[in-house]
Amino acid sequence: MPDLRRGVWFGVAAYTMWGLFPLYWPLLKPSGAVEILAHRMAWSLVAVLAVLAVRRHWSWVRTLARQPAKLALLTIAAVVVTVNWGMYIYAVNSGHVVESALGYFINPLVSVVFGVVLLRERLRPLQWTAVGFGALAVLVLTLDYGRLPWIALTLAMSFGVYGLVKKRANVPATESLAVETLVLVVPALGYLFFLHGSGQGTFGQEGLGHAALLVGAGLVTAVPLICFGAAAIRVPLSTMGLLQYIAPLLQFACGVLIVKETMPSSRWIGFSIVWLALAIFTYDSFRTARAQARIRKSAGTLNHVVT
Repeated sequence: MPDLRRGVWFGVAAYTMWGLFPLYWPLLKPSGAVEILAHRMAWSLVAVLAVLAVRRHWSWVRTLARQPAKLALLTIAAVVVTVNWGMYIYAVNSGHVVESALGYFINPLVSVVFGVVLLRERLRPLQWTAVGFGALAVLVLTLDYGRLPWIALTLAMSFGVYGLVKKRANVPATESLAVETLVLVVPALGYLFFLHGSGQGTFGQEGLGHAALLVGAGLVTAVPLICFGAAAIRVPLSTMGLLQYIAPLLQFACGVLIVKETMPSSRWIGFSIVWLALAIFTYDSFRTARAQARIRKSAGTLNHVVT
């Protein structure tokens, strides 16, 4: 199988698994959102260490230990992803699957705004148009919900910050997750010991199947991330940008078709505006990528003629 096609399938697998997360977290009830989050942190570390052990890939530890700036960035990433994971589990288990999908729909637009505010990037006109429609959608959905869609905004902003920090750190996905979960495992285990010491923990109290599902939280975290890492090195950024919509589309479908969340007409209008914004954003990304490819090709041809 050509490397590009293999990369696309890895990307589809990663985003499909992320999109089906709303079907997994409710299986862990009666565990609360914070307890599930703590188990996810702890068992993710076990899963990632197992992957690294199979690959016999430990040389990066010494190199990274000599780079305190990267370690600091990964510590920040660990804190931010904790907010993202915890909010997502809470959203799904409290019946806000559709709003959580909204968070990941608007995440690309939030990332663009971060680029302007934090990195002093200049937006193209169509990018400004997409961001404007995104802001209009948030306004429409605020009127629909009777409040700011704070779950969606928290998910979008936390994931946007997470992506920004990870980009600055520039550490491969598996190694990065190993460090992040190592940072998180101490407070996670402390909380779990506290829960069980006070008789409130559910691990081992709800049967073997429930315990296995809590352990499985580590696998369902690590496996799609590894697939994503395999895709990212094989697939152009523009293609990955298109694949990323698989996850929120599946999440939205889960919320509407399986969880049966209420979708009044005003909410459909809000989501339609979001999808219009994303269509404009995607079109502009592809158009720009093609233009840059033509420029590179022309430059390559000119250099070949000159030499």
